[in-house]
Amino acid sequence: MTEAPSQSNTTGPLRVAVVGAGPAGIYASDALMKSDVPVSIDLYEKMPAPFGLIRYGVAPDHPRIKGIVQSLHKVMDKPEIRLIGNVEFGRDIDIDMLSKHYHAVIFSTGAVKDRKLGIPGIDLDGSYGAAEFVGWYDGNPDFPRTWPLTARQVAVLGVGNVGLDVARVLAKTAEDLLPTEIPPNVHEGLLQNQAVEVHVFGRRGPAQAKFTPLELRELDHSQTIEVIVDPEDIDYDEGSEQARRESKITDMVATIIQDWAIRDPGDRPHKLYLHFFESPVEVLGEDGKVVGLRTERTTLTGDGNVKGTGQFKDWPVQAVYRAVGYYSDPLPGLPFDDEAGVIPNEAGRVVGEHNAHIPGVFTTGWIKRGPVGLIGHTKGDANETVACLLADHADGKLWAPERPDLESVDQYFADKGHEVTTWDGWYRLDAHERGLGEPQGRERVKVVEREHMLDASREK
Repeated sequence: MTEAPSQSNTTGPLRVAVVGAGPAGIYASDALMKSDVPVSIDLYEKMPAPFGLIRYGVAPDHPRIKGIVQSLHKVMDKPEIRLIGNVEFGRDIDIDMLSKHYHAVIFSTGAVKDRKLGIPGIDLDGSYGAAEFVGWYDGNPDFPRTWPLTARQVAVLGVGNVGLDVARVLAKTAEDLLPTEIPPNVHEGLLQNQAVEVHVFGRRGPAQAKFTPLELRELDHSQTIEVIVDPEDIDYDEGSEQARRESKITDMVATIIQDWAIRDPGDRPHKLYLHFFESPVEVLGEDGKVVGLRTERTTLTGDGNVKGTGQFKDWPVQAVYRAVGYYSDPLPGLPFDDEAGVIPNEAGRVVGEHNAHIPGVFTTGWIKRGPVGLIGHTKGDANETVACLLADHADGKLWAPERPDLESVDQYFADKGHEVTTWDGWYRLDAHERGLGEPQGRERVKVVEREHMLDASREK
């Protein structure tokens, strides 16, 4: 990547490109607008629609979390910010283009792929990444339109909120999810779902689960799902007890799980089992297809960690979903840490060879720190990154763009013949989706196909 020129004295607002219009990018834009520096922001998004993780990574039966869109909407309504959607970095724009039109860029492209899990059999037919499944049921246009749901017994590997979402969607009926915004192809797919047992596996104990209490409780709200916990899985060592004392959330999660363990099972038709101290060691197969999961029983070591006991168990399942974390895509022309799955940075300043800061280039969100934490944690990330950007601006360390005017960016896409979507276009798409849902008494029905999204976004 070429070195950017230092910023010269310019008039007009600080021009910033933000690549990725999910919560991370919008929070960064908000932080910029709250500063004392006059700013003009172009927020680029690969999808025709904004909101990233909120639109394409949150389960459809979580309207409370999707309510965050309302606060993001208020940010996007501000005159200092423009949405430029249907634009992919590395294909439609690159660093050279950005340095000609902006003083700086913030990359907030998030993470949409599954982190790999290196155990035998993980590539068998019937073994899936949770992110793939989420992409399907959330109507992401870059993911498959159909999904095989023939397994009666399913394993989900991972005790975080994504694992819970996957397990809950698999255990619910299509009619349970119909009132949500799921598109027609997802509802049709869920009508074919054969799952009656969903087993969620964690290698450590209840005190180490990464659930949030509200999401955990939601498992038990469906009239068709019976949540079952084996009393043998309720165990705490000193490290676990300390974790409960130090975190109210950890203590609440552990309490919910142990309350489920001591109650008598009910008769709801779909069973959702939470298993602890079971470490997946192999996905079992016959004729290239998943037929089971082998786990090793673990035991606590005193500090909240576990070790294997040498006791193995085979579970009959016909599908396995790994929910062991997301992984970011590397971006063309930018450094990337393959091990951590992030852009190397110091407090949001992107660093290249010899750990030197690359002028004008910043990052925030999951591609900055990895896919951990809740959506709200992204605000702190954004504030840190923006503080560094503004400090570099004050020190004259940003880019010196040749054409920082808004019209030059519009002309760039016009010359390429590339159609972009706008914030006004989002209002049109939003109204279209709400219109699709209204006859069915639903808030909206999500449009999946990219071309259909573009069409609904166009000014008629």
